[in-house]
Amino acid sequence: MEKATFGAGCFWGVETFFRQVPGVIDAVCGYAGGHLDSPSYKQVCSDKTGHAEVVEVTYDPSKVSYGMLVDVFFMNHDPTTLNRQGPDVGTQYRSVIFAHSLDQERVAREKKATLDASGKFKRAIVTTVEPAPPFWRAEEYHQRYFEKNGLPSCHANFAEH
Repeated sequence: MEKATFGAGCFWGVETFFRQVPGVIDAVCGYAGGHLDSPSYKQVCSDKTGHAEVVEVTYDPSKVSYGMLVDVFFMNHDPTTLNRQGPDVGTQYRSVIFAHSLDQERVAREKKATLDASGKFKRAIVTTVEPAPPFWRAEEYHQRYFEKNGLPSCHANFAEH
């Protein structure tokens, strides 16, 4: 099993769309990229810790490639909005790929460059690709939030945009 970590706005929707990908073993909501150890949701929402809301994906590379996960990431949020997704605004909602290896970094950068050059989006992609920092699991009430509350995902699918 391998890990992949993505930030694409509110982690509830990100977790939901990754859980639907065949080959994904688990998707966990959490925080990464900040300067505080073991932050709380309230601290991250203050937009003062530097953390992004992220999802750590555990996947079987014999069933799904990292490249496919990056494609899913780009299809399910707007990677052209800086520090926001829909009504959610702040650095905690930034579009970011945290790479766990040099190979993941290469694949993520290539996918981003190809998509940016394709003209699919009217604005430039602002997604950053960074080395994976420590991952801090979010509080339990955030895990499988939509599933627990019988709600649909809040993320738009950008596959046809």
